[in-house]
Amino acid sequence: MKVGIGYDIHRLVEERKLFLAGVEIPYIKGLIGYSDGDVVLHAIADAILGALSMGDIGVHFPNTDPKFKDAPSSEILKKTMELVSHKKFTINNIDTVILAEEPKIYPFRDKMIDSLADMLGINKDKINIKATTNEGVGSIGRGDAIAAYVVVALEEK
Repeated sequence: MKVGIGYDIHRLVEERKLFLAGVEIPYIKGLIGYSDGDVVLHAIADAILGALSMGDIGVHFPNTDPKFKDAPSSEILKKTMELVSHKKFTINNIDTVILAEEPKIYPFRDKMIDSLADMLGINKDKINIKATTNEGVGSIGRGDAIAAYVVVALEEK
């Protein structure tokens, strides 16, 4: 068994769509990033790369590479999963915490789990998503950003 931890944070800005776990969330702002800014998918990719002792998404998907400019983060996760398969591992489970003052995450939780299960090729019962606020503290608490923490456990095939 190998375990990795991932974290990502992006600022919220107007005139961007909000994507979390590959799901478009209706909201007045979206996350700014070199790709689509999906903090959940970025944190999952980082956690997987950490579990594989293969660096982070900045190493594999640098923000200097034009092919990742405005790319869907699902492409980053797809390429990360190719590394998992190549190394002969599979995902045992994923535990995710999304930190956001707004929008409320719970109404989209099941759709996010379905999206992740499809992208990762695993059963939904291996995925957990929780959400919390930052109680008004810092950039997340002011509603200026959204972040995600992820722990991934991998097991050998």
